[in-house]
Amino acid sequence: MRWVLLTGAILTEVSASLALKGAIENPWWYILVAVGYASSFVFLWAVLRAGMPLGVAYGIWGALGVALTAGFAAILFGEPLTPVMIGGMVLVIAGVLTVELGSQRARTKAEDA
Repeated sequence: MRWVLLTGAILTEVSASLALKGAIENPWWYILVAVGYASSFVFLWAVLRAGMPLGVAYGIWGALGVALTAGFAAILFGEPLTPVMIGGMVLVIAGVLTVELGSQRARTKAEDA
């Protein structure tokens, strides 16, 4: 359930960020911006309440949010997405996955003690 909630947090944050770009031309998009960001924080709160460590939840939320927002902005708005930018996003995601693996190892050690 934690991963479903985290997915909701990521997708609503990405939607809000993309709507923010759309709101430059059409102010009605600000409704989606407000609802999306508020929903994202509610989902993130629920993930933390369900027991996911803050560093893991926030790291995954942030890293995937950046990567998805950049990817969709390139598709929807024609923004640049260079190989260097893609490499940076891969490094960020790899770092977050490393934190997740470390968190799992720490929980296993704590349970064994």
